[in-house]
Amino acid sequence: MDVEKAYVLWFDELHRKDVALVGGKSSSLGELTTSTGVPVPYGYATTAHAYRYFMETTGQNKKIHELLEDLTDVEDSVELHEVCTKIRESIASAEMPEDLAKAIGDAYEELAQKVNEKDPYVAVRSSATAEDLPDASFAGQQDTYLNVTGRDMVIRKVKECYASTFTDRAVYYRAKKNFDHENVALSAAVQMMADSKVAGVMFTVNIANGDDSTIMIEGSWGLGEYVVQGTVTPDNFIVNKDDLTIKSRQINEKSIELVRKEGGDVEERTVPENLAKSQALTDEQVVTLAKYAKAIEKHYGCYMDMEWAVDHQDRIWILQARPETVWSKRNKEKKAGTEMKMTTDHKVLVKGLPASPGMASGKCHVITDPKDIDEFKEGEVLVTMMTSPDWVPAMKKAVAIVTDAGGMTCHASIVSRELGIPCVVGTKSRSVEATSVLKTGDDITIDAQNGIVYEGIVADLVKPQQAETAQVQGAQVVQAEYFAPTGTGVMMNLGDPDLADKYCALPCDGIGLMREEFIWTTFIHEHPLYLIEQGKPEKVIDMLAEGISKVCRALAPRPVVLRFSDFKSGEYRNLKGGDKYEPEEPADLLGWRGASRYYDPKYTAAFRLELKAVKKVREEFGLKNLNCMIPFCRTVDEAAKVTAIMKEEGLERGPDFKLFLMAEIPSNIILADQFNQFVDGYSIGSNDLTMLILGCDRNNDTVSALFDERNLAIKRAIRHLIATAHKDGKTVSICGQAPSVYPDFTEFLVKSGIDYVSVNPDMVKATKRNVARIEQKLMLDAATGRGLQDPTDYTW
Repeated sequence: MDVEKAYVLWFDELHRKDVALVGGKSSSLGELTTSTGVPVPYGYATTAHAYRYFMETTGQNKKIHELLEDLTDVEDSVELHEVCTKIRESIASAEMPEDLAKAIGDAYEELAQKVNEKDPYVAVRSSATAEDLPDASFAGQQDTYLNVTGRDMVIRKVKECYASTFTDRAVYYRAKKNFDHENVALSAAVQMMADSKVAGVMFTVNIANGDDSTIMIEGSWGLGEYVVQGTVTPDNFIVNKDDLTIKSRQINEKSIELVRKEGGDVEERTVPENLAKSQALTDEQVVTLAKYAKAIEKHYGCYMDMEWAVDHQDRIWILQARPETVWSKRNKEKKAGTEMKMTTDHKVLVKGLPASPGMASGKCHVITDPKDIDEFKEGEVLVTMMTSPDWVPAMKKAVAIVTDAGGMTCHASIVSRELGIPCVVGTKSRSVEATSVLKTGDDITIDAQNGIVYEGIVADLVKPQQAETAQVQGAQVVQAEYFAPTGTGVMMNLGDPDLADKYCALPCDGIGLMREEFIWTTFIHEHPLYLIEQGKPEKVIDMLAEGISKVCRALAPRPVVLRFSDFKSGEYRNLKGGDKYEPEEPADLLGWRGASRYYDPKYTAAFRLELKAVKKVREEFGLKNLNCMIPFCRTVDEAAKVTAIMKEEGLERGPDFKLFLMAEIPSNIILADQFNQFVDGYSIGSNDLTMLILGCDRNNDTVSALFDERNLAIKRAIRHLIATAHKDGKTVSICGQAPSVYPDFTEFLVKSGIDYVSVNPDMVKATKRNVARIEQKLMLDAATGRGLQDPTDYTW
């Protein structure tokens, strides 16, 4: 047989050298099948020749070439989307040539005979000819179809794989990597579906730290797509390579799974609670997987990235394997002598504002274009002009963050404090732009306690940190910390649900502010109205509910206050599909945000999904400690409209459900006596409130020196709000940055009678002690009558 002219080749006819014939994924499956001895579900691959034959015979090559001429700028997301959609529609509407369709269909029926099943279920996976190569990974750029059954459906899915060569992301990626669109052909791997009870991924290097003496295995219930996509937080196992002992295990709650549907396709299902929190793999299965991983790495001679499944008969299958790309390169560089070197010099490169305290060092990665966020790697220092919510996935991977612009209340500052990542902002205002001085790949040390970035890995700054960590890990005796009870509650601000377990042991009285935006940018990624249009509203409900419930469970029975989405239009537009629904606003900080969206006919359907998610957490999951908060509510009429919609969705204030209002607009303070009828209390957003009272753009470096929450005008407003709220039995909290940044501001708040202060995780302990000290001093002053008098008049 002339393999160069074949339309279909079986896995046992393929080897990894056949990338040009069938692409990276298919050739890898062939190599696994023929050469490693590990169990691989059987199947076949359509060839690159078949793809080119289809494209030429149907006239698609010419059509695509014409359509690509209309793509003048791949950075224009609207133009890119329009052209790519037209190309995919053209390919999908073309009729598969009869001889090619016959070859694909006959092979499927032959597979059925080989496995002795009628119409077996298969996965149809795209395999680009330049994919899964160590230096040019296209992984995830094309599509995968699961649980496909029947001859006609397989043929149709192969054609849909062909069309997926021209997704927006794939075309953009090829353009940025300078790959010619016409030189990339696509193979479709048609592989028996493992009816997964458990599935996941594994690496022959610890991808968190590059330790190649261990194997990392992650797994969750159901099909493996949710692990690969990051929809669930899987169990994590670290196994020693030499003796295959399990070095560590982290068992996470896995509350949803993707499962096969009878008759084809897949669906999401809730995992029973007893299973959700239990270990998905047995220890024996972990060790067996590690054995397979070692065998595959030995055969390929490099770090490997693999997908696996355990079926309902407890058979283990290796679904695919490809070279791991990140640590393969990094560790190769280290071995070549390019590892980070310590220095005793203290050469200052840039200075800025110390936005989030801490010390860190690492490789610098400068990103000036948001389109390049995907290139950012775990453990690097993120250096950029300014961050926004869609940067959060990269920020979570950073060891430190440095920005050109911004102040203590900018997005980078707020998020880095919540994530516990050292951060220096506003280097342009203090010295020079970090992006112009720092270079990608350079070793740097960040002293975020003092806002300084040093050249190299400064030994005396980094070593104390390492010594402290080692001391804690090696300690035999742990002394329990004592925190005096306080009358003023100390709450915690939290955005990332994945940090709830880490911070739940802090001595806080609950979550005073949970930012919903983190869930959108980290897990959902798509605009709610776009998802509604795509017929996937349940994705919003389920993923919001999952993230929210993670926090509520970790903090229970302490209360959690969820702030409804408060994206600006520009931030919403960055979500997939957002262009269609969002206006262009020159000053979106003061535009269509918060409450004004919720009752607007153009958006209210999306807001109702948020309410359904809240109801699901409270009623289906039984987490009654969840309360809600309305942000940026300009008028009393808006409060009436929003609460009316909430009532329609079954969310009404009561003994176990509280509704709060962000007090961040002067009208919230001035009309508090009227807002009182719609809420149970307020949470002061000191950032926006300061901006709007002082008329000072909090994101503008030019006037940043004027921005100060301690200004008397703000203090008078807060005193007035507390008095007006308390008169009607309403509580007042503060969730802005002021108490986290200025401990003396906390004293003013406690003396003013505030009910709660909500601070970032790194400030909870210090604030708890500070509040206790202030309250004790107040009692002492009251008893002796000798306390210091504050001469400031706080009444207006």
